[in-house]
Amino acid sequence: MSELPPGRMSHVRAFGRDYAICNVDGAIFAVEGICPHRGAPLAHGALHQHTIVCPWHAWEFDCRTGAGDCADISTIPVTIIGDQIYLNAGTARS
Repeated sequence: MSELPPGRMSHVRAFGRDYAICNVDGAIFAVEGICPHRGAPLAHGALHQHTIVCPWHAWEFDCRTGAGDCADISTIPVTIIGDQIYLNAGTARS
């Protein structure tokens, strides 16, 4: 948590997959980390409140729901214990 201040994203590779972890005003959200359009790493884009903007072609996704303007991405439930963020990747939601 201390490495992910509010308004920032981080790219994480876990369980053989890429994820974008987002801090929206202290609330942590995790989504599939690769844009379905051209494979861009979403965490390298911009985070505007709860909207992720893809760095390559500006597709937008809601990090809370995974809803996108052209396609949707999966969300991954997270658990926070102390300063650690844990992904519950086995329960991803499309």
